[in-house]
Amino acid sequence: MLLGIDVGNTQTVIGMFRDGELVEHWRLATDRSATADVLATRLAGLLELRDLRLRDVDAAIVSSVVPVLGHEYEELSDRYLDGALALVGPSMKIGMPIRVDNPYEVGADRLVNSVAAYDRTGGACIVADFGTSINYDVVSAEGEYLGGVLAPGVEISIEALAQRAARLFKVELDPPKSVIGKNTAAALQSGVIYGFAGQVDAIVRRLRDELGEEATAIATGGLASPIVPFCEEIDETDDLLTLKGLRLIWERNQ
Repeated sequence: MLLGIDVGNTQTVIGMFRDGELVEHWRLATDRSATADVLATRLAGLLELRDLRLRDVDAAIVSSVVPVLGHEYEELSDRYLDGALALVGPSMKIGMPIRVDNPYEVGADRLVNSVAAYDRTGGACIVADFGTSINYDVVSAEGEYLGGVLAPGVEISIEALAQRAARLFKVELDPPKSVIGKNTAAALQSGVIYGFAGQVDAIVRRLRDELGEEATAIATGGLASPIVPFCEEIDETDDLLTLKGLRLIWERNQ
């Protein structure tokens, strides 16, 4: 059994693979203060839901944008998994050339998403990952990681607005009934939903223009579902894209 773990700034997604097939997945809030023992306890609790134990895990692969948690997962591996855990980074064989100035600056999740997207499409592709930030990552038709765009995420934008504007507040990401809001909450929802949808469409169009070819645009991430229905440039949505990329990278390093 293989565990794939994607540690984001806001959420951690865990997938369980058996014989290359994703058979279970969980999405949790990321706790930056968690120790290796705490992480092991949580993993053990999730596995118990499937009548499994940590000792049933043959291998694990982790992508983390939180360095301290990457270290704690390595400690977890040493203590509970006999060292059978790989941490994704530029030095790992991912099967994709990284054509950026400094590969070590690229978040592991961005590389994993790009590997999964190219495997899925077999051609030029763009990934829009809706997390703490919105990451746009671009892969050429030849399967090269070219770089991308980073933009503030949906939730942090809402939180910042509520903190800085005395009469505004956080709202749920429900679709507005109309573009013209008849009250403050509706106006905020309209601005967030249509504003971010417009951002996605504009950036994807510019990326396609710069590539000079049609590229499949795939959305993923925990906050994609409220925004993507209002986007015109997104072709596909896959909430589990990162987990699939983790499995592919693990297989390429066997």
